Amino acid sequence: MNDPGDPLEPHELRAWMAFLAAGHLIDYEIERQLKRDGGLSHPEFEVLVGLSLAEGNRLRMSDLARVVMVSKSRLTYQVTQLERDGFVKRTENESDRRSVWAELTEEGAAALARVRPGHRRVVREALIEVLAPEEIDLLGDALGRVAERLRQR
Repeated sequence: MNDPGDPLEPHELRAWMAFLAAGHLIDYEIERQLKRDGGLSHPEFEVLVGLSLAEGNRLRMSDLARVVMVSKSRLTYQVTQLERDGFVKRTENESDRRSVWAELTEEGAAALARVRPGHRRVVREALIEVLAPEEIDLLGDALGRVAERLRQR
């Protein structure tokens, strides 16, 4: 087994560079589509999706930060932008004055509904249609393990 500080083997470097390129290019395509179809950034879209999946379409800000995997300060910025556009509203948590709820508004749900078909199309065209079904399963398993390892840090 190699020492973690050793240079990457050629096949490891190839996998890493392909992962970076694919991730950046897919993110670029998604960002373009979201801006075109709904004026949203990718992080704003992720916040709206996170809220749409939550019970009552709302989450404590700290829980939402974990769901969308961003820092609390970055989430605060995103929610402020979404609140300005009327897509999210913040309210005090009556049972815990130290926390704040973020809630998806009707306007936010409508914005999400506008961009979701295009988002799905981009994901399918950029990733799903390029891979064989067994590769999709393999990719999901492999990246799931990577995400789990990083969540444990």
